Amino acid sequence: MEKIPMTRRGFDALDGELKQLKTVDRPAIIRDIAEAREHGDLSENAEYHAAREKQGFIEGRIKELEGLLSLAEVIDPSKLSGSVKFGATVTVVDEDTDEEKTYQIVGETEADIENGLLNIRSPLARSLIGKDEGDSVEVKTPGGTRSYEILSVRYL
Repeated sequence: MEKIPMTRRGFDALDGELKQLKTVDRPAIIRDIAEAREHGDLSENAEYHAAREKQGFIEGRIKELEGLLSLAEVIDPSKLSGSVKFGATVTVVDEDTDEEKTYQIVGETEADIENGLLNIRSPLARSLIGKDEGDSVEVKTPGGTRSYEILSVRYL
């Protein structure tokens, strides 16, 4: 299986969610199921069915997180330098609107564009990889082709 690149922050967030599910959510749903069973006929017991459905979701998410964490390759951006690569914090300016944006290039599991965390598989990130400050890149988006100039590349 292919390793999944992620930052320490992304790894810790997934690990924290896994611990929450195993130590808090899983025991709580087991108690809810036991309580719902005490209410009698399970075929017409909405509480029981809802709790079992939630249990299925929790168990599925636990398996998913365990799989992601087992394949995780934690990369420390502060130990990197040079052209744009995973972990880089890149400031770009849209050459048409002069709007500046700053993104950190991160793995799929931790991407959050609203908070400046850009998925490494996104069209913008793919076009930035390997480029340097001062370079211009063209990105094909659903709204058309956009041109960006790289203002800075930092590794924090």
